[in-house]
Amino acid sequence: MISLLARLFLKPEGRSEAALRQGYGVLCGAVGIVLNLLLFLVKLLAGLVSGSIAIVADAVNNLSDAASSVVTLAGFLLGGQKPDGHHPFGHGRLEYLSGLAVSVLILLMGLELAKSSLERIVSPPPPAAASGWTVLLLCAAVGVKFYMARYNRHYGKRFRSAAMEAAAADSLGDCAATAAALLPALAGRVTSLPLDGWCGLLVAALIFWSGCKAAKSTIDPLLGTPPSPEFVEQIRSLVLACPAVSGLHDLIVHDYGPGRVMISLHAEVSAEGDLLAIHEEIDRIERTLREELGCEAVIHIDPVITSDGPTEETRRRVEAIIQCIDDGIAIHDFRIVPCGQASNVIFDAVVPFHFRLSDSEVENKIKAAIQALDGSFRAIVNVERSYT
Repeated sequence: MISLLARLFLKPEGRSEAALRQGYGVLCGAVGIVLNLLLFLVKLLAGLVSGSIAIVADAVNNLSDAASSVVTLAGFLLGGQKPDGHHPFGHGRLEYLSGLAVSVLILLMGLELAKSSLERIVSPPPPAAASGWTVLLLCAAVGVKFYMARYNRHYGKRFRSAAMEAAAADSLGDCAATAAALLPALAGRVTSLPLDGWCGLLVAALIFWSGCKAAKSTIDPLLGTPPSPEFVEQIRSLVLACPAVSGLHDLIVHDYGPGRVMISLHAEVSAEGDLLAIHEEIDRIERTLREELGCEAVIHIDPVITSDGPTEETRRRVEAIIQCIDDGIAIHDFRIVPCGQASNVIFDAVVPFHFRLSDSEVENKIKAAIQALDGSFRAIVNVERSYT
């Protein structure tokens, strides 16, 4: 259905990726509003006829889902606004905020349903068996929610949308919630046990779990998460494809919302090279990153002496002993500066977060290893963390 509506209203051919992303986000949000309102009306009718609080609660949950779809749609519309003087990096993070709002609505609904279900457990009403039509309607509702989860998951992954991923998680939770609401309706045919309140509590737990999962998927990009290894490798490949660049480090990816990524990095170039020619090459790399990955790049040039054989040999020996300490440590900006009878061996050591050693322990181990390598060496080490 989404594909058909997209061909009718979006006309994907010839549209930019950003325009497609916003178009599909608005379309999926609008379809979600319509389907959730229909499910609310159908389930409310089935719940009132059968006298099941679990079914009525599930119906109200679909009404909150319709409100969530409104928030998602608004997030895509507002997030797609162009940058302005107050928000020069655009409004893309509004989509994350809309996903967070959806998560809060899901959590509130779960808590309210748990309260109603506990009241039913304390004071259970007489059990009532649901009609065959009620059971069929609820089975159809599960199918509709599963379809909504599928299309939100598909387009959420395609366009890397946290809001659509949250909607997909919510829809999957609703599938389980509706299935749980079916249990007392079916059990009423064979037993007189008051299962309605307990099944309502199970539905509340499933909804609450879905809300927690959706909240995490939207809070993470707001707080800042490392880029995917695939994206980092794409950046490395494009930068190192330039013959003037021998290495890169200090890569940082700044996410200002979907399609609004800025990166900064240090590119190692020969200190003996033509500065103007190198500058032109760096400008070309920045244009390539913008065109192929859709991100703005700021590249700092680090001159490296490549013609000094003793320095390169020392660097290789230092890298070897550091690998013996831990192969998770990398070094860059290596240089040797004579200082009287000694030589200062200066470099940065990069360690991952949650490393097994503290920064001071890493520094002390490296200094001791370099001192053992050559008594005339004095290590000056700056320990830093990797952002990728």
